[in-house]
Amino acid sequence: MIIEQIYTGCLAQGAYYIESNGEVAIIDPLREVQDYLDRALKNKAKIRYIFETHFHADFVSGHVTLAEKTGGKIVFGPNAETKFDSHIATDGEVFQLGDITITAIHTPGHTMESTTYLLKDKNGKDSAIFTGDTLFLGDVGRPDLAQKSSMTQEDLAATLFDSLRTKIMPLANDVIVYPAHGAGSACGKNLSKETIGTLGDQKQHNYALRKDMTKEEFVKEVTNGLLPPPAYFPLNVALNKEGYKSIDEVIKTGTKALSANDFELVANKTNALIIDVRHQFEFIKGFIPQSIFIGLGGTFAPWVGALVKDIHQPILLVVPDEMQKETIIRLSRVGFDNVLGYLQGGFESWEASGKEVDTLQSVSAEVLAQQLDKNALVFDVRKPGEYAAEHIENVTSTPLDFLNDHLTEFPTNKDFYVHCAGGYRSVIAASILKARGFRKVIDVAGGYGAIKETGIKRTQAIACSNSK
Repeated sequence: MIIEQIYTGCLAQGAYYIESNGEVAIIDPLREVQDYLDRALKNKAKIRYIFETHFHADFVSGHVTLAEKTGGKIVFGPNAETKFDSHIATDGEVFQLGDITITAIHTPGHTMESTTYLLKDKNGKDSAIFTGDTLFLGDVGRPDLAQKSSMTQEDLAATLFDSLRTKIMPLANDVIVYPAHGAGSACGKNLSKETIGTLGDQKQHNYALRKDMTKEEFVKEVTNGLLPPPAYFPLNVALNKEGYKSIDEVIKTGTKALSANDFELVANKTNALIIDVRHQFEFIKGFIPQSIFIGLGGTFAPWVGALVKDIHQPILLVVPDEMQKETIIRLSRVGFDNVLGYLQGGFESWEASGKEVDTLQSVSAEVLAQQLDKNALVFDVRKPGEYAAEHIENVTSTPLDFLNDHLTEFPTNKDFYVHCAGGYRSVIAASILKARGFRKVIDVAGGYGAIKETGIKRTQAIACSNSK
């Protein structure tokens, strides 16, 4: 028996390759499926099942493409409805895979179709559970992503409590837990950096699995402090329910090289959004006017989804050589398929053409410290939890996730500064603000990490500022 976790850091997502006696099951595959095909081919094995733990909101799964390429059967749990051929499992249904079995255990709460898959080895012993977003290491799935008119997030949380107590916690402590996400995912609040653990360890250390916890306490703790989900989440759910176009077609369309003149022409004709994915240090030195920075070096795709919102938005790319396909794949993972092409020769070709170039002012934390003595206006674009832990005294919280909700707070006629934790998110924020006419924005290089070294007066917040 082979179990491999295929973890994608930029999405904080775990897919799983399971093989037994020449038969393969894939759980929660990414949209680009070649890796799974290659593994099966290398082992001379056949992909028989594609198991989905639920309709994912934070990424587009590869289930449809994988089924088309392999003939494998797509399996969802109870209550799921799809517009493509799939098998809707019943609670407790057993699937034979080589010498092992995989049992569908219906565990609603994160979503109503959420299902955990229990793997039993060839001797019939419970070996592992693939929990999707029902149970993470350190947390459980947020209960506000699948609300129906008749169910509040409190209703879903109560359902999740029952699922955990009656379906998951009775299993043995040595059962291995394979979740769908780790730290960095927006699908939970307190996810561990570890991506594989045991159920016994979770019973001992996961706040949501406390033995003496009442349902009322669970509902309160799980729903407390939930930020609004990114706008692209329901759009991804729809793609996962209804299907999507081939990633091969998306790549073919997106990898169209455009000269500087053609790039400008397409941008003006289609009102495409220009996304520059270079490193922030390169971006601030020069970029195409009205373009925005979201660098590949960070959690690129989730930030695109959080900030661009409409997955159908036409996009043009400024991207380093040899990274065009990778960028398009990462966009497609969150449903952004409408890439019209990229700037051939990168930003250097735009510069060489003599076209207009913009720059972004960036200063050190030491310079910011000097300006604070002159009552400089500063905005903190970190997450509310980071701000709450510690921030510069008298500085406003304007989280990048909800930047659009704070636009009226930024001045147009005086300098102001933006900072994050390390310098990545602040350049994203500054690029968006500058594209929207806030020409006086100044980035703080190195972010809060550098700021702390200067001795700037800081304070802890009693409560996070309103994120809306």
